[in-house]
Amino acid sequence: MILYGAPMPAPNPRRVRIFLAEKGIDLPETTVNMMKREHKSPEFRAKNSMGQLPTLELDDGTCISETVAICRYFEETHPQPPLFGATPVEKALVDQWIRRVEFAVMMPVGNFWRHAHPRTAALLNQFKDFGQSNAETYKGAQKYLNRELEGRDFLVGDTFTMADICLLSTVDFAEWIGLPVEDEFKNLKAWRARMKARPSADA
Repeated sequence: MILYGAPMPAPNPRRVRIFLAEKGIDLPETTVNMMKREHKSPEFRAKNSMGQLPTLELDDGTCISETVAICRYFEETHPQPPLFGATPVEKALVDQWIRRVEFAVMMPVGNFWRHAHPRTAALLNQFKDFGQSNAETYKGAQKYLNRELEGRDFLVGDTFTMADICLLSTVDFAEWIGLPVEDEFKNLKAWRARMKARPSADA
């Protein structure tokens, strides 16, 4: 079994590393050099046709891509501790929050990264006004999260889940590209501090 990924600050490979750390699964990451565009090579596209990271190659040659799909595989093969919820309601709420994070939080962060950040300028035609507008959209997402996290230790229930992993990796990446959590959003900042105190956050 081979896990193809990339080091920090890439947020998606980090999601899987955090998940594995929480599960206590020892699977070293095989680094694919994104700066050299190795993930876009014909050899890698044979494993993941979209040329994206991470990708998990199983012993029989089956390749699984997309972070949530990879983590669901490990949830099935290593069910304890449950990171996608333990009850039907928890499982539904974890899925709900993963989707909210990816659409309401990661989308504006990703659009800012693609269209307003100098590191991506050589990779695509940037629409900088659109890119910059996503900073305000992301601030709106922070306001929403701050309200939702009132009185909560985690996004779902009383335990750390994949929803928290998705949000932490997104918020940390956002800060790296110049979109920090605003000081006014104290619930969100306190949640992030709790998540970053977990040993898995260093994965």
